[in-house]
Amino acid sequence: MDEQLMPLFTPWKIKDVEMKNRIVLTSMGGTSLLGWMEINHFDKEAANFILERAKNNVGLILPGIQPVYNPMLGQWLYRKKGMYRKLKEFMAEVHKTGAKLFVQLTAGFGRSFTISPMMEKLHTNQFLRFLSKPFMNFDKICASSSPSPNVWSDKVPSREMTIKEIRHFVEAFAKTAKLLQEADVDGIEIHAVHEGYLLDQFTLRYINKRTDEYGGSFENRYRFPVEIVKAIKKACGEDFPVSLRFSVLSKTKGFRAGALPGEDYVEAGRDMEEAEKAAKYLEDAGYDMLNCDNGTYDAWYWAHPPIYMPENCNLADVEHIKKFVTIPVVAAGRMNIYSGAEAVKDGKIDGVGFARPFLADPEWVTKVLEGRMEEIRPCICCHNGCFTMARYKDSANDQPLEDSLHMARCAVNAETMQTNKHYIKKTKKPKTVAIIGGGIGGMETARVLSLRGHHPVIYEKSGRLGGIFVAASAASFKGKMRELLSWYENEMKRLNIEIHLNHEVHDLSELKEEVHVIATGAKAKKLNVKGIERALEACEYLNGKEVGENVVVIGGGLTGSEIAYELALEGKKPSIVEMKNDLIAQPGVCMANSQYLRDYFALHKIPVYLQTKLKEIREKEVICLNEKNEEVRIPYDSVIVSAGYNPAPLVKESHNTYLVGDCRYVGNLRHVIWRAYEVAMKI
Repeated sequence: MDEQLMPLFTPWKIKDVEMKNRIVLTSMGGTSLLGWMEINHFDKEAANFILERAKNNVGLILPGIQPVYNPMLGQWLYRKKGMYRKLKEFMAEVHKTGAKLFVQLTAGFGRSFTISPMMEKLHTNQFLRFLSKPFMNFDKICASSSPSPNVWSDKVPSREMTIKEIRHFVEAFAKTAKLLQEADVDGIEIHAVHEGYLLDQFTLRYINKRTDEYGGSFENRYRFPVEIVKAIKKACGEDFPVSLRFSVLSKTKGFRAGALPGEDYVEAGRDMEEAEKAAKYLEDAGYDMLNCDNGTYDAWYWAHPPIYMPENCNLADVEHIKKFVTIPVVAAGRMNIYSGAEAVKDGKIDGVGFARPFLADPEWVTKVLEGRMEEIRPCICCHNGCFTMARYKDSANDQPLEDSLHMARCAVNAETMQTNKHYIKKTKKPKTVAIIGGGIGGMETARVLSLRGHHPVIYEKSGRLGGIFVAASAASFKGKMRELLSWYENEMKRLNIEIHLNHEVHDLSELKEEVHVIATGAKAKKLNVKGIERALEACEYLNGKEVGENVVVIGGGLTGSEIAYELALEGKKPSIVEMKNDLIAQPGVCMANSQYLRDYFALHKIPVYLQTKLKEIREKEVICLNEKNEEVRIPYDSVIVSAGYNPAPLVKESHNTYLVGDCRYVGNLRHVIWRAYEVAMKI
């Protein structure tokens, strides 16, 4: 192991509970041991997820959040006793590994509850609202500290919670904590004065407008989380550890308005002066640890940092807040393992929180200990598997129901939280399989085939592996994606995969292999516009073609927006032309990602022409038509077209010939990797 990382592998304590190392697996929706937004039960898939990571040297594990009351089905978590007996049996297995486990309890979401178009219909139609109320009571689901707009929808507002409801919640926290203590759980974490969830909505001035004992003064706004910890300590004893998920700063300018890194803004939520006071106040109330980051759902890119956010984005603020408490403090949010180790060594934090890296690679801590860093499959901060909750103009979250109910999956690891259908099964009939195309889809197919006992052979027409992912990972901010490409290249070597570079296959009859996998990717769409030959295609720019200072990007989807972002980082002056009424108006792109880019373009005054269609590219200006059919002229030095791609399979799918990746369906990396895994399982 690298000596610089040694500080992470020293013991520490929360109350009297000792953790063997400083690595904390922080909570993610979907890894809840007692069910996630469904009928409460002991969840075997989540238990398998947790136990595998426990066996791989994690110090402290925080499974996914558990609502003490699930208003979608009217359940109180303390009422079903049988699942706690199963939890106790599971805790015995966890403790054999040397790991400790705290269960995270939440009061709920309030105005942050994710509303979909289907939910809007249920709420706005009185008859449907009556029929669905026993299963999906939005009046209770979205109740907040004060009447306020929902983060995702203008059609489902939040009402003010009653004092009676608040007191019932406090009682439920205490009852549930006692059952968890009796199930041998090592402690609990309260979620949260954090991320703009319900408890945080009580503490934040821009949301809480109450005039009773739960609003107004600092003490009143923090009363709800204070009453919770006091009730738990009364029920479970002072020695039972209670952690708090805590956002140091809200980084929020107002409803649906976040503040970017380095932005000069007026804080609408918790500023540092209040955070310093709150941290000490919450410690004095009885909390035994602060598990920290920044942000709210209105500034979601702080709590769920996309690839555009800097590494360690919350670390300096967490280090600062530690000066005001004596209890342990954990920092989370795109943490770099070396930065975390240095902060622990210097006594600036006590533990380092990681979440998504555990989705990408369950064994990464073991690999660190064994000095196998190059074998760690990296998280690329894409949110394509774990958080596909999208929001754009005039649209509530259009996340598929399958994703809503099964979160904490991973774009780069098809097995995560899907072990019932994605698992390595050794073949009894080894075959030689030709894979035409050495992009990510081709390499994932080869990797899984090799692990199953087959003999894959990759034929790649270019001189290197990676396919379109080489261009897709080229931008300066996409270091994690380049790490993934390196990981795949290393896996090909480690598994001794046979590879033929500079070998273009024109006809399958040329090949001797009995089974064929086609992974030939897609081709850029060609716009039928006068002067289009003057423009660069997106991949030409990403692969290194020079551009001038003023660059017009045609297409404001994710790829076009990322190109404009990269141009801005380079000091260029981009502008974006998009036919839809918002940038990145596409399902499956997490709001944390899209909101960051939209906010960046607004802050830096990058021209964005929405509902605007390209008409012609002249020698020095782009001619477009806006939504009023008026001509818009944009001068340029260079034009880049990002209009999407069409599948380009070598042949159609047939018996013993399979399509994977963009040659079958143009999607994101998750579609490519999961499909490749499934094809490799079939053979």
